Amino acid sequence: MNKIEKIEKKLLHYIGKAIADYNMIQRGDRVLVCVSGGKDSLTLLKLLYLLELRTNHKFTLSALVVDQGQPEFDVSELEIWLKELKAPYEIIKRNTYSIVIDKVSAPKTYCSLCSRLRRGVIYTYAKENHFTKIALGHHRDDLIESFLMSALYSGEIRTMPPKLLTDDKKHIVIRPMVYCQEKDIADYAILNAFPIVPCGLCNNQKKSMRREIKNLIAELSKQNPKIPSCLLNALSNIKISQMMDRNLWDFENLEKQLSRSLLKDEK
Repeated sequence: MNKIEKIEKKLLHYIGKAIADYNMIQRGDRVLVCVSGGKDSLTLLKLLYLLELRTNHKFTLSALVVDQGQPEFDVSELEIWLKELKAPYEIIKRNTYSIVIDKVSAPKTYCSLCSRLRRGVIYTYAKENHFTKIALGHHRDDLIESFLMSALYSGEIRTMPPKLLTDDKKHIVIRPMVYCQEKDIADYAILNAFPIVPCGLCNNQKKSMRREIKNLIAELSKQNPKIPSCLLNALSNIKISQMMDRNLWDFENLEKQLSRSLLKDEK
C-alpha cells in the first residue's frame, strides 16, 4: 500500500465513522458538496464520491463552486479536475466580493461577512435544486479552533456541529470530516496534486484570531500531542452538572431537591 492509499484509507475510515455516529447520510439523499477550491473541500468531494461509488449510489452527490468575484479566483484548472473526477458539478457566479470589500474595513477581517454571504448563496441553490444535505469540508482542527475562539474571545462554549438543522429549519448541514486531522488532509491534497484555488481575501488577513488559536494549539501540542484529540473529545463529553449555565442546571432549587432526597431516605 503506497502513501496515498494509506492516507486515503485513514480518511475514509474517519469519514465513515462520522457519518455513522451522527447519522449524516441516509439512503436516497442528494448531497450538495460545497467546493471552495481549498484542500479541505477538494478532499471531501473526492472521498465522498468514492463512498458513493462504493455504496452503489446509496446516495448521490453534486459539487457546487461559487465564484464570488474575486479578481484572482481562476477556476480553469479546477474545472478540468472536476471533469476528470466525473462527479456532477456546477460553477455559479455571485459577486459577493464587492460587497465584502465595501462593507468591511481594517482592522476587521473579511471572513465573517464573506462566509455569511456565501452561505446564503449555497442555501438558496440547495433549496432550488432540491438537495437534502449540504456537506462542508470542516475538519477536526476547525472544530477545536472554533471551540477555543468562542471560549476565549466570545465567552461562549460552542463550535461547528457535525450535523446541523439550519435556523430556518429548511436545510441539514453535515461535516463528514470532523474526525479527520488537517495534516492528513493536507498531505492527501499534496500527494494528489489537487488544483488548489487560493482565497485572496483569506490570504490577505495576516493577523486573525483563528491563526493565533492555531498557533496556540500547536505550541501546547509540543508538550502533549494528545491535546487536539482531548479538545475534540471534550466537545462530545460535556458534564452539565459541572458547568455554570443556569439554563442547564437548576441552581436556585438545589436545596429543595436535597430536602426531598433526605425525606425520601428517612421514609
